[in-house]
Amino acid sequence: MLTLHRLRAADDCLFAFAEKLLTQSFPAEEYRPIEEWRHYTSSENRFHNQVIMEAGKPIGLVAYWDFGAFRYIEHLATIPEVRGGGYGLKLLQLLQGAADTPIVLEVEEPTDDLSTRRIGFYRRAGFELWEKTYLQPPYRKGDGMLPMYLMVWGRLSQEQDFEQVKDTLYQEVYHYGAK
Repeated sequence: MLTLHRLRAADDCLFAFAEKLLTQSFPAEEYRPIEEWRHYTSSENRFHNQVIMEAGKPIGLVAYWDFGAFRYIEHLATIPEVRGGGYGLKLLQLLQGAADTPIVLEVEEPTDDLSTRRIGFYRRAGFELWEKTYLQPPYRKGDGMLPMYLMVWGRLSQEQDFEQVKDTLYQEVYHYGAK
């Protein structure tokens, strides 16, 4: 059975596991500087940095923001030993079962087999692909915008909600164009 352990501070014994998995699973331009990540873990109540546990052992991480109107999954990864074993889908189902609000995430545009398979995975989990131009702002100064798509599970409409979702992510997650 999967459970989630919310990290509360960088000194949590599982923080080193989560940090290592994050940096090994994503290219540097797809995650914020680790010091900032640690800061949000310790001080930002809307940021939920969690280790995925099975039978008391860490097998993955999920970091998401709770904005009230929707949750935004910033990162989701499992250790290589369990990939392909259905844990990602089980985790999404766990999050969906606990969510009373829609869930939003970003995916790379389908330019290769891996990105195409990833979109298919999220579709099988009930997410809808919003094929509207979306550029992920950089986490670090000097990095460029990354072309992505948004995928959504729940009661959001691309036509009615895209701009509000995008604006929330840009301002609250990336501090891009913040007023």
